[in-house]
Amino acid sequence: MKIVVLAKQVPDTHNVTADAMNADGTVNRAALPTVFNPEDLQALEMALTVKDQMPGSTVTVITMGPPRAAEIVKDARFRGADDGFVLSDMRFAGADTLATSYAISQAVASLGSVDLIFCGRQAIDGDTAQVGPQVAEKLELPQITYAEELVAVSDKAITIRRRLEHGTEQVQAQLPALVTVTSAAPECRYPHAHRLLRYAKEEVPVRTADDISVDIERLGMKGSPTKVKKIENVVLAHKESVTLDATAEALDGLSRGLIEEHIL
Repeated sequence: MKIVVLAKQVPDTHNVTADAMNADGTVNRAALPTVFNPEDLQALEMALTVKDQMPGSTVTVITMGPPRAAEIVKDARFRGADDGFVLSDMRFAGADTLATSYAISQAVASLGSVDLIFCGRQAIDGDTAQVGPQVAEKLELPQITYAEELVAVSDKAITIRRRLEHGTEQVQAQLPALVTVTSAAPECRYPHAHRLLRYAKEEVPVRTADDISVDIERLGMKGSPTKVKKIENVVLAHKESVTLDATAEALDGLSRGLIEEHIL
C-alpha cells in the first residue's frame, strides 16, 4: 500500500513575538521558532499503524515551506516514514489554503497511484481545517474528516471512528481516500535511535514548481484570493484587582461572585 502523509512545519504558537507578521499580512516564519504541527504528527502515527498492519506498505511525507521544513521530514523518518520531500519555491510563497492545496495535490499526483493520504485536521498557525479536504476535492478522492481511531484497513477500504460535536460515528471509505486526523487520535511514536543514526545525515529532497505539473498562475499570492485587510495587536489587561483574605469565607465569596457574574 502506498501511503502519503501531508505535514507542515508551523510557528511555535507558545513563543509568538512582535515580529510574527510581515507588513503584507503574511507570517514572518524566519522570526519564529518552529515545530511539527501536532495533528500532523498524529496523522503520521495513523499512517504508520496502517503500514504495520499492511506488510510491504510505504509512507511518504510531503511538506510545503522553506528549505528548513526538511527538519520535519527527517523527524518523520526517525519515527518510521520511508521517504519524503519538501515543496519549496518562492513561487509558493504567500499561498492561502486554495493555492496551498493546489500545489500539494499536484505534488501527490506526481507520485502516481496513491492508496491513502493522511493529514492533520488543521495547522495551529491557521486553524482553517481546509487544506486536507481541498486536496481530496482536487484529487477527486473520498474523504473522512475528524478521524480519531483507525478501526480497520484492507487493500480495498478503510474504516475510521470520527469525532463529531455530540459523539462519534464509524464510517468506511473505499480506497484511494484521504483522512484528516484530530488531536483525539493516538500520539505519535517516539523517534527510533537506530533510524536517527541512519537518517540524521541524509539530505531531504527539495522539489520546486518546475518538478511538478502546475499552472504558475494558481500558485502563491497570485493564486490566493484570500487577502489580509488589517492586522491589530490585541493586549489583554485587567482593569481592577481584588485582594482576598486567606480564609475559606473569602474564597467562597469570590466563587459566588464569579458564578453570579457568569464568569464561571
